[in-house]
Amino acid sequence: MARYELIMPKMGESVAEATIIKWVKNIGDKIEADESVLEIATDKVDSEVPSPVSGTLVEMLFHENDVVQVGATIAILETEVGASGTPGNEPAPVKFEEAAVEELPNENLVNATLGRTEVAPRTNGIRFYSPLVRTIAESEGVTASELDSINGTGAEGRVTKQDILAFVQSRKQGTAAPVPEKPKAEPAPIQAAPKVSATEIKAPVVSISGNDEVIEMDRMRKLIADHMVMSKHVAPHVTSFVEADVTNLVHWREKMKKTFEKREGEKITFTPIFIEAIAKAIKDLPMVNISVNGTQIIVRKNINIGMATALPSGNLIVPVIKNADQMNLVGLTKSVNDLANRARNNKLQPDEIQGGTFTLTNVGSFGNVMGTPIINQPQVAILAVGAIKKKPAVIETEFGDVIAIRHMMFLSLSYDHRVVDGSLGGMFVRKVADYLESFDPNRDI
Repeated sequence: MARYELIMPKMGESVAEATIIKWVKNIGDKIEADESVLEIATDKVDSEVPSPVSGTLVEMLFHENDVVQVGATIAILETEVGASGTPGNEPAPVKFEEAAVEELPNENLVNATLGRTEVAPRTNGIRFYSPLVRTIAESEGVTASELDSINGTGAEGRVTKQDILAFVQSRKQGTAAPVPEKPKAEPAPIQAAPKVSATEIKAPVVSISGNDEVIEMDRMRKLIADHMVMSKHVAPHVTSFVEADVTNLVHWREKMKKTFEKREGEKITFTPIFIEAIAKAIKDLPMVNISVNGTQIIVRKNINIGMATALPSGNLIVPVIKNADQMNLVGLTKSVNDLANRARNNKLQPDEIQGGTFTLTNVGSFGNVMGTPIINQPQVAILAVGAIKKKPAVIETEFGDVIAIRHMMFLSLSYDHRVVDGSLGGMFVRKVADYLESFDPNRDI
């Protein structure tokens, strides 16, 4: 018999670790080649890890909810001789010590929901903890003050799994050091670069009655919640609105949708048409396609459009169409349909939800006429499109003004007022509306 080391696979560019969310197999189970052994999560994308070989699971080196580095051995399988490559050469048994889990900044944990952000591990003295450390703290009743008092042995003083478990054990034995009082925060000096406030924001106390149902947030909802709060703290939001006459667009789609579906085997929705207009507007006004890094403005040369997609669970994910400006309408339609379908079936790869430079969200799909979306950091703008409604509108003709029934739609652009002023934000959303209004009703596809 030979021993085969199952390693944590690389799940995409810049993905360095993953969380084990469920072991599908148990010790002693027979496993066929390509059969799933466990389920893992990188930020928000859940994936299965199959076994490349057939064998028996003899060791599970990590537990559920453990964070594991890419390339680390996660399990040992016993296979037939030669399954590991060289007959008779069995690798030495692996000695396993629980890995010290180094936590990431809270922003880094949530950025895959809506694009990845690189954030320094400490900001103005605020300490960050990994999901595993926070979970242990919650389950053991460790307060925030006690958590802050733990001397971390990880990189840059971070608290590892071993640190908090040792603290919990010493507290049970009555040997934990008393929690020092927090010094009063000194007012931060005024600086040119924007800083995150060190003021602790306390959530309100919520009373619960006997008739209330308590539902714990799932992992994805926690990530979304953290990301939304972070975005509001980082960027001063401003929203501009425009109403567009999309009658020609509606009539064109109605005329072409059956032909397109018959020819391409797919349905054409309004989303790829919106993305096409956004890409054109970004070409005209590239300073909307940027990110902010301290006092630096990063101008993105690629136009990567994220499309907010609602999942059956009620959560949200944002797959990204890379280089959207280089695709024609057929290519955009196929990309939109493919990403949306795989998002709903939890089949997206980590790289497919990263690298976005601008985001589109369709609030009209829920019957809403307009919305004020929250910016998807580290981007600086997000466009919401509302429901298309028939309305009486004044039309200017060579014979004078007339009132006609038109298909109207509101567009709303939320933007980061640190770097996008009202003039640029207003011109951009107007530019997108102009492209939609000037859509050629005789266009071929």
